[in-house]
Amino acid sequence: MSKRSTWDEYFMDIAKQVASRATCDRKHVGALLVRDRTILSTGYNGSIRGLPHCDEVGHMMENGHCVATVHAEANAIIQAAKNGVGIDGATIYTTASPCWPCFKLIANSGCVRIAFGEFYRDHRIFDYAARLNIELVAVGAAAAPPAAGASAG
Repeated sequence: MSKRSTWDEYFMDIAKQVASRATCDRKHVGALLVRDRTILSTGYNGSIRGLPHCDEVGHMMENGHCVATVHAEANAIIQAAKNGVGIDGATIYTTASPCWPCFKLIANSGCVRIAFGEFYRDHRIFDYAARLNIELVAVGAAAAPPAAGASAG
């Protein structure tokens, strides 16, 4: 008898597939907005619509980060807005925990839960998620963050 995936595993697997469309070859990230077990929107990290992709023309680097890309979480939120899809009360599944700017977008968008598949850099999200009553859920073995103060990348 096969083990049936949990809902978090199921949606994280879809987010991983979405990440396969990412066009910044420094890190492929996928995001999925879900409410009531229904996919509302997806996003992956890539260039501004209509501009060349990093994996084609190179990166625009500032302080060790490529700033040419729009992050997956932001793209999922933008796609929902563009299509008139409300995301208040949704869960966002993201293959990497959100950076600080994306965390702020997620918090202001009305999402109530963030499920992430890999810890990525910013410990502030844990404190602020608790303060805002946003549930943070690590999905999978790679999701657990390193101890505070440890090097995270």
